[in-house]
Amino acid sequence: MTNATKAVLEGGPEDLPDRIVPLTTPVPDLKIPFRGGYEHFKATTRHQETAEGQLPIYEWWERTEIPG
Repeated sequence: MTNATKAVLEGGPEDLPDRIVPLTTPVPDLKIPFRGGYEHFKATTRHQETAEGQLPIYEWWERTEIPG
């Protein structure tokens, strides 16, 4: 059974604090604030079995900076 309220993040910065994040609704792109910018993750068709159930995997694809 898939738990669509959370997602697994794959790739991106190694020191990203959370690899399982809340997911209010399935979206094609997650934007995670991190170190003065955003890490962007795209939905995949894959899932991962975790202690919290089977979760969708989102794969890192780019970083953007917050203007400032």
